[in-house]
Amino acid sequence: MEKLNVLVNAYAVNPKWGSEPGMGWNWISNLAACCNLFIITEGEWRHEIEAAVHEHPFKDNLHFFYLPVSHRVRKMCWNQGDWRFYFHYRCWQKRALKKAKEILAATRIDVVHQLNMVGFREPGYLWMLGKPVIWGPIGGIEEVPMRFLAKAPVNMKSFIRMKNLITWLQIRFDPHVDRAFRYSRALISAVPAAQEAIKTIKHRDSVLIPETGCYDLNTIPADKRERRDFHILWVGKFDYRKRLDLALEAIAKVKDLPGLHFHIAGTGTEKQVEGYKELAVSLGIEDICVWHGKVPNDQVQVMMRDADLFFFTSISEATSTVVPEAINNCLPVLCFNACGFGPIVSERIGLKVEPKSPEEAVPEFAGHIRSLYNDRGLLHEMSLNCREVLQTLLWENKAKQVVEIYERCLNN
Repeated sequence: MEKLNVLVNAYAVNPKWGSEPGMGWNWISNLAACCNLFIITEGEWRHEIEAAVHEHPFKDNLHFFYLPVSHRVRKMCWNQGDWRFYFHYRCWQKRALKKAKEILAATRIDVVHQLNMVGFREPGYLWMLGKPVIWGPIGGIEEVPMRFLAKAPVNMKSFIRMKNLITWLQIRFDPHVDRAFRYSRALISAVPAAQEAIKTIKHRDSVLIPETGCYDLNTIPADKRERRDFHILWVGKFDYRKRLDLALEAIAKVKDLPGLHFHIAGTGTEKQVEGYKELAVSLGIEDICVWHGKVPNDQVQVMMRDADLFFFTSISEATSTVVPEAINNCLPVLCFNACGFGPIVSERIGLKVEPKSPEEAVPEFAGHIRSLYNDRGLLHEMSLNCREVLQTLLWENKAKQVVEIYERCLNN
């Protein structure tokens, strides 16, 4: 059977990163096993992409088209609080439409896939091509819970309130977003909250497929039951959504545990880094905390294999790349029962806390850390169970699901 020719719009693609760029690459890399892909991307990491394509087993199915933007716009993109980026991103999507028309003029395209960015706010214009369009995974519809912002700076509270309001208005009344929902042949939701919102607000069904996934690395969990030290790993940017402060406060409640080490991989602005380090000092845990700064993704994987527990305190995002990566490395997870990661962290591989309030969450997190510290057998069992759970999150299985969606769209 002849392979499908698929036009993919993926602004962010990087084979060596996690997060949104890594998600873009992993979808494309695995879809290439089944389809002939024509990918429009921004190209900030063109060198990394071309090096990875050169080594890819299905490199003949990967055709990249680059539409670079200025360094200034790239800085806006990675500063997630900079709303100016959306203007430039919409301009880029118009360029992507023009490039897509050029590709269609030269190549038979069967279906079009609007892949990333995952957020719903800017769905591009490829639905105007007259081809079956698949949009997703879609996220960003869920609101940030205001109850977790009691101690946030006034400007942060104002920003989140404004963001929640804009989200509420945009998903309901933005005509550009509405047209993308109406003219897409199939929709993919990244998280259950997005699936529910799309059904309730847009009256459209969508397939639930988390935007991140796992590779079967055949990781054999190390037996750490006899190890005296206890290593907890936290990974992320130092923005307020990640709530590193809650993690530090929880660690402070168990600082009496001998051999406790809290590893923090990530960074933020100079003010954010200084603020969190000062908090650690005020809590009396400066000797427990190990500040690694920005760490390359491959090194994060090594840290995950050496750690005993992955502590994830984010209150607002989709599935998050780092949670499947932890599962991939057989590292049990402690997190909120929220967003896209909550549903995939079962009691077989970790523990969860309901996101009721920061005041309730901190002692609950601390209690779970203490219980796992004292029950290394349970922790080892969770580590072993990760091997089973990751099978449901394999990238190759996600790609097969999406190819089935492509085929249904063509046959319908």
